[in-house]
Amino acid sequence: MEEKFAFPDMETERLYIRVLQESDSTAVFRHFADEEVTRYMDIPPCKELAEASEIIRFHTEDSGCRWGIFDKATGQLAGTLGYHCWVTGEQSRAEIGYDLSSSWWGRGLMTEAISPVIRFGFGDMGLELIEATADPANERSARLLERLGFQHKEELVDGLVYYFLPKPRAGE
Repeated sequence: MEEKFAFPDMETERLYIRVLQESDSTAVFRHFADEEVTRYMDIPPCKELAEASEIIRFHTEDSGCRWGIFDKATGQLAGTLGYHCWVTGEQSRAEIGYDLSSSWWGRGLMTEAISPVIRFGFGDMGLELIEATADPANERSARLLERLGFQHKEELVDGLVYYFLPKPRAGE
């Protein structure tokens, strides 16, 4: 059996970023029960605690990872982010996904959280390309991706805008 890749916990000035665990189910439930969080996602708001457990389990069993974004000052879950659809090999790539509770919007937390995750993706994971999708109406997500250097494809695919960030080359 292939050994599971070890995804580390990370820390920024204001945040702890750690792999979600079953013990986070209640916080994950509260987060994904917020209609503002799931508005542009392909999942409905959580109605039961078991749905939060299933979200955590899905990402635990996937080839990627889902981290919780926790506020250092309060310990509160502010959002989640992670990689999925990880393809290894010569043209290694993964899709990054993220969400932030509406009460945390406008504070620059997602930029702070996603930056070390991108560095980890290009470094330890060996990614050559990081992909992302956004609903065309999700202007906050589009601005975030563009601030981070993602480029977007002009045509919509399945109603979504596709973004990509190639691995920086030496000297860039």
